[in-house]
Amino acid sequence: MLKTLTFTVMHFCIAFSVAYALTGSLTVGGLVATVEPLCNAVGFFFHEKAWQRLEHRAGAPTPRAGLIWQHRHI
Repeated sequence: MLKTLTFTVMHFCIAFSVAYALTGSLTVGGLVATVEPLCNAVGFFFHEKAWQRLEHRAGAPTPRAGLIWQHRHI
């Protein structure tokens, strides 16, 4: 949990610093630092869903199916 918290703080600081450096505005820096991680979280959710769909269509074996196959052929 501490690792997640420190990563979140680091992410916030980087986003704020970049936005502030580009705009010179504390308001814009704070807004970007707040909104950008939320957008990334939503994007990550849909990215994972898309990859699950692609893996399912490709017929990637599930871990359980792999264990059953190994058990039958040993």
